Amino acid sequence: MVSFLAFIGIITVLLCLPISHRDPESWSFATSLFTATSAVTVTGLTTEVTEEHWSDFGVGVIAAGIQVGGLGILTLASVLGMAVSKKLGVRQRLIAAQATNTWKLGQVGTLLRAVISTIVIAELVVFTLLLPRFLSRGESVGDAAWFSVFYSISAFNNGGFTIHPGGMEHFADDPWILTVIMVAVFIGSLGFPVILMIAIAWNRPRSWDLHTKLTLTTSAVLVLVGFVLLLFFEASNPRTLGDESAGPTALEVLFMAVMPRSGGFATMSIDDMNQTSHLLLDVLMFIGGGSSSTAGGIKVTTLAVLVLAALSEARGMTDVSAFRRRIEPSSIKLAISVTLAGGAAVITGTLVMLQITRMPLDLVLFEVISAFATCGLSSGVSVAAPDAGLYVLSGMMFLGRLGTITLAAALSQQSTRRMFRYPEERPIIG
Repeated sequence: MVSFLAFIGIITVLLCLPISHRDPESWSFATSLFTATSAVTVTGLTTEVTEEHWSDFGVGVIAAGIQVGGLGILTLASVLGMAVSKKLGVRQRLIAAQATNTWKLGQVGTLLRAVISTIVIAELVVFTLLLPRFLSRGESVGDAAWFSVFYSISAFNNGGFTIHPGGMEHFADDPWILTVIMVAVFIGSLGFPVILMIAIAWNRPRSWDLHTKLTLTTSAVLVLVGFVLLLFFEASNPRTLGDESAGPTALEVLFMAVMPRSGGFATMSIDDMNQTSHLLLDVLMFIGGGSSSTAGGIKVTTLAVLVLAALSEARGMTDVSAFRRRIEPSSIKLAISVTLAGGAAVITGTLVMLQITRMPLDLVLFEVISAFATCGLSSGVSVAAPDAGLYVLSGMMFLGRLGTITLAAALSQQSTRRMFRYPEERPIIG
């Protein structure tokens, strides 16, 4: 947490420099801090139009913040330790294990290399796919290369930052760019353990561990549900999809169904969407993506464990199981704790932001969940909020990025054993 705070401070200082602004007199500490936090926590919320407010240097600083934030300060520290000592000592292995959610020390060095190589390979693939398309759109070689680099970093790390007028709406008529960005966001949100497992045993699905199976299954279900409901809610809305043909509509809705996982890109204006769609996106953002990924939220495996526990209780089963594996009771308690903590954070942040901004509940709740889930979809509250509101949202982004991870790690390491047990009694539930 200290490392993240330190790096946010460095990015904030760099964004406060006159060279970072197109108009040096437009400098604002609150805006710089908010943007730095949004970049390092790979959220994507902004108070200004990125390409208009920040200079090329400033945009480069934001891209660096996204890259390092996505990689993870703890992972980067472990990699530097490995580079210096040519190996990982016990301390570095423990740090890396905490950062990557892998507690078998023998696997940490391999996983770290996989993390670095995955990021480099994935971003190179996205860059390679985007570059010819930008060139075909009439961009110069330099601009096309820069756009490809920026969007490959922002997409795979679920950053959500854009440098074109209107954001992804600028490419709403370009299926190639939308598809590449969408796939990069989805893969990045799965988490490195899942990506590593698929890369190693891609042709042996039965050998995948429970975490990988739960992540892929729950992610696919959420995208499918989001696609169907968004299509139903917005198909007759003339401000979004009502006047479009079937092909562009399907791709645009699928794109928007993937983005709440933590991508933050949008081909539709959130303000133009129905309130039913807002509530759906609230739920999807709060759930987020996969564990040990750049995505935020309470994570899809948390949701999966809670649903499985509820189904087991409804069936009167003693054990909670999935894919012929039994889930430990401690994992269920941990899922409940993370969900309650996330809900409490969102409610508290919403109450504070309502008091500060006096804006409608629908819009404020959407923005707070987006900040907590490090998603980046915006209802416009960030742009209109005073400095106090920006500080609150910055805290929500930081809490959402590290709070649930820290809570889960702290609770999973606690093991208090009593020498006695109290008499059992069942309270009335429901």
